[in-house]
Amino acid sequence: MEKDKKIIIKVRAIILHEGKLLAVRHPHDTSFAALPGGHLEWGEDIKECLSREIVEELGIKPEIGRLFYINNFSQTDGKQYIEFFFEAKNGKDYLNTEKLARSHAHEIAEIVWVSPTDSVKILPKSFGEDFNAGKIISNEVRYINDK
Repeated sequence: MEKDKKIIIKVRAIILHEGKLLAVRHPHDTSFAALPGGHLEWGEDIKECLSREIVEELGIKPEIGRLFYINNFSQTDGKQYIEFFFEAKNGKDYLNTEKLARSHAHEIAEIVWVSPTDSVKILPKSFGEDFNAGKIISNEVRYINDK
């Protein structure tokens, strides 16, 4: 039924340093890496949400820059997700996050710095392909709808 369906808004940070991308593996499935971030809470501003989530997960406040991607996907459990991917302009600040106080460190199994030539599966797939091709930074916001 329609009443059982939900739309969930999420935000993610694109954190780059010297050509590498900071990605995280989650405890429920370490076969892929994703961008750090999380769910928008009721009444929360989208950039405030990104800042909160990154501080919780990585321990450092991001300098939020431009919006690079919007991702839209549905899952079989009746949830539709809309994700906003913003750049974090202070990538070098995240080099040693493992030693920082991180209130939500339990949500992350591993923090990895990925090069475009690494064989790490990054989700969403279209974003991972753009990263491997050196195309994530653009003058336009890109829309992802991986099926």
